[in-house]
Amino acid sequence: MKNHSFEIHPRFKINGNHFNKTELRSVAYSYVKEGEPFEEPVGNFLLDWLNDDYDSIKVRTSGSTGEPKVYFIDKQKMINSALATGKFFKVEEGTNALLCLPTDYIGGRMMLVRAMVLGWDLDIVEPKSNPLDKLFKTYDFCAMTPFQMDNSLGRLHLVKKLIVGGGAVSENLIGLIQGIPTKVFEVYGMTETISHIAARKLNPKTDNTEKRPFKALPNVSVSQNENNCLVIKAPKILDDELVTNDIVEVLTYKKFYWKGRVDNIINSGGVKIFPESVEKKLQKLITHRFFIAGLADDSLGEQVVLFIEAPQNDKFLSDLREAINKMSSFDKYEKPKHIYLIDKFEETPSGKIHRKKTLSKLMS
Repeated sequence: MKNHSFEIHPRFKINGNHFNKTELRSVAYSYVKEGEPFEEPVGNFLLDWLNDDYDSIKVRTSGSTGEPKVYFIDKQKMINSALATGKFFKVEEGTNALLCLPTDYIGGRMMLVRAMVLGWDLDIVEPKSNPLDKLFKTYDFCAMTPFQMDNSLGRLHLVKKLIVGGGAVSENLIGLIQGIPTKVFEVYGMTETISHIAARKLNPKTDNTEKRPFKALPNVSVSQNENNCLVIKAPKILDDELVTNDIVEVLTYKKFYWKGRVDNIINSGGVKIFPESVEKKLQKLITHRFFIAGLADDSLGEQVVLFIEAPQNDKFLSDLREAINKMSSFDKYEKPKHIYLIDKFEETPSGKIHRKKTLSKLMS
């Protein structure tokens, strides 16, 4: 049912060209009919956004924390989210921005919405692992995954402000972005919250960098329930309070530390272990993709097990076990009882590690 007609900011551009709504529809159709493969979802989303007969947009989750789900999100709430991002990161009209995320998911779609609402000059490139490759223009703002940032380190100086989401940023990667002029922020959010609702700065690094909490965006407040799970209150983007599966330590109604996901917790000998905390300690030792999980154990209930995406290599395993045993930062139950090398992890459609599917395949 038609309720609104959403206007396009007069300073909005795609790849350097101004478009009004009619012209933008034509561009969207051309992306769908004859564009590059990555441009087709851009065109489909723009056509949905410009269709005044519908006030909501269909989006789907990446499936990294469970089965992919489909949501219908109100366009006005997406606009409210874009306005909050503009205010928080100070990226208002005239911002030169780069879209290098896939527009099948909320992260890429919200870059388009921000550009149309805030009046950005948006360049759209293929969402590949090294999106800055062959680019020489300087951008005020860009959003990437940790994997993309890792593959773009030599060219990050082309971006003034970078937000990184869709996965945890490793301590090793945080170390590699120190000393660069780019202001890098890790963001926290999900499809249900219409991308990020909080962020924390990752550089320049100080003694307190690891202790920097996430800070909520405008019109967002946080708390925690009796299970220490994050509760988000954001009336401009959520109808009701959202209880997440993320274990946090809330400092104030605007600041929190993220510890891990409640559905990943390992109960070993009655001790609750956060895989994300163990993974953080192991990041200094392992350059391959890896994750920690709990497997059934007769005496402990569950035991900590390490899975690494790497070819079989006895020396690598031996050296790694020795290095882990020498680490003093591990509690008694945190040290992995077994290490498995896996040729290839199962992935979500967006390229994230699918822990449950990987474990299920191994167990079968």
